[in-house]
Amino acid sequence: MFRMLKVPVFILIGSLVTAGMAQADGVKVGFVNISRLISESPQGTTAMEQLQEEFAPRQREVIALQAEMQEKQEQIKRDLEVMGPEERRNAERDLRRDERELARSQQEFQEDINLRRNEALGKLQRDLLREVQGFAASQGYDLVVSDGVLYASTAIDITEQVLAGLKASFTKSSSDN
Repeated sequence: MFRMLKVPVFILIGSLVTAGMAQADGVKVGFVNISRLISESPQGTTAMEQLQEEFAPRQREVIALQAEMQEKQEQIKRDLEVMGPEERRNAERDLRRDERELARSQQEFQEDINLRRNEALGKLQRDLLREVQGFAASQGYDLVVSDGVLYASTAIDITEQVLAGLKASFTKSSSDN
């Protein structure tokens, strides 16, 4: 019974593969390296520069807190031998409190920058997707693939053309503003 079923299944699979191959002759396929578009497009570099500018003051603040904390630690180490027991306890308690505040500030800063980076990256990816879709439609591509591709020949890599389109649209939008 199973042998009788195997033959029709193999025939069916063979005919589907053959039909798929025949249909694939006229299919235009392209590959886009999204990571490269994000890092090399003017839209991507501008988004990252804006994030840097937005968070630079807070980053300087955190760095200043770190330097202040290190200075306090060194001061306490120097004065440790001349301090009385109660003064030592108070200094150590204050130091631990300041360390917790610094850690909290660093964590909040990191969370905020990660949140904004994810928002900016999401918007950038949507913009890149629209650009790739527009390019593919205008150039007659049937399929454009990206992440998860194990190999893509340079013959089907359209990243450079999409990047050129991104640069042109960025230049146009910059001159309009």
